[in-house]
Amino acid sequence: MSERRAAPTVGQVVLGRRLAELREAAGLKREQAAQVLRVATATVRRMEMAEVALKIPYVQVLLATYGVPEKEIASFVRLAEEANQPGWWQRYHDVLPDWFSLHVSLEGAASLIRSYEPHFVPGLLQTEDYARAVLEAGTVGQVRPQDIERHVSLRMARQELLDRQDAPRFWVIMDETVLRRPASTRPGVMRRQVERLLDAMENTRITLQIAEFASGPHPGTYTPFVLFRFGAPELPDMVYSEYLTGALYLDARSEVALHLEVLDHMAAKAASVQRTREILQRFRDSC
Repeated sequence: MSERRAAPTVGQVVLGRRLAELREAAGLKREQAAQVLRVATATVRRMEMAEVALKIPYVQVLLATYGVPEKEIASFVRLAEEANQPGWWQRYHDVLPDWFSLHVSLEGAASLIRSYEPHFVPGLLQTEDYARAVLEAGTVGQVRPQDIERHVSLRMARQELLDRQDAPRFWVIMDETVLRRPASTRPGVMRRQVERLLDAMENTRITLQIAEFASGPHPGTYTPFVLFRFGAPELPDMVYSEYLTGALYLDARSEVALHLEVLDHMAAKAASVQRTREILQRFRDSC
């Protein structure tokens, strides 16, 4: 059986989908592919769904069975070997839930990240003190000091992607609640966090808007969610939606389209970038 992994990389997701497409183009069902490998049907499904690493001998046999030319097989195998390399976040496996690991992988591969956050400053824009305060509140179910510090370290490491030369565009709609319910009462924490947001707004690849109370309800008031868009044509837009003990990853066109429509609707109703800057400046000055 293929080796289990704590979390898939984006490369595994893309290549798994490609394997499924090649199988379907060859007119084979998963059961037939499994017979060729002499494994359970579930093994083929897990590779295609990126639930396990891409076992190279299996990949070679399947591609040959699907009629893929030898040169293309060699190229696919090289990509599979690269995709099987553990992501940098795997070194945080002791505190990183499996259901969030894919989020970190998608985040690093995205060309556009659009987010709605009703409760907290998005992790990619948090200061260390703010992140620590959120984690100390027990929002991840782990309150041991060593776990908290590991989570803070991971969160800061994630933020490095915004400084990359090929950084994604990051567009956030943040509810006014984030400011009105401070994550910490310790002096300076919220002020420094707001200063961090104001600094981030100077980055032309980052757009921040605040959904004000005065603008009334909007269709995204249910839960935080993130929409990822990628440069790789094999990978469709995906939506990440988190709940108390896990998360959903949605890629059905109808579901993604609905979330995109909601984001567009919220962006139209939310404070403009200039007004958001003014709101943050006033809040900072009142801290």
